[in-house]
Amino acid sequence: MKILMVCLGNICRSPLAEGVMQHLADEHNLGWTVDSAGTGSWHVGEAPDRRSVLVARNHGIDISKQVCRQFRRTDFDQFDHIFVMDRNNLSDVLNMARNEQEAAKVKLLLGDKVVPDPYYDDSRFEPVFELIEGGCKDIIAELRGARV
Repeated sequence: MKILMVCLGNICRSPLAEGVMQHLADEHNLGWTVDSAGTGSWHVGEAPDRRSVLVARNHGIDISKQVCRQFRRTDFDQFDHIFVMDRNNLSDVLNMARNEQEAAKVKLLLGDKVVPDPYYDDSRFEPVFELIEGGCKDIIAELRGARV
């Protein structure tokens, strides 16, 4: 299974989501591949935000080697599931879908809730990590048909 995590700039939320989901999938020997992307191009080629790297490291997850990239239409061909962090990301990605099959791959990471962007407030990174971790555990449980 191939999963893509998407936020605005691919430096805070989606790198965390990629790291958390890959970590959990590896712990459960699922053989999944996880990647992340941003709807915007501002940070292409950069590492994730240092605060995301730090909060992930504090939870035993290394995201420091990730490289930010922009979401592209061909991602629909490459990934089975595309999870976005907020409604703007949802709208942006759905607007790039070429058909209903592609659109059906796209969902909010937290079901009907959004993952807030922590960029402007250092104190938000830990709560955002916890939201993402809970969402990833729920997704694994749903996709596996059992509770993690």
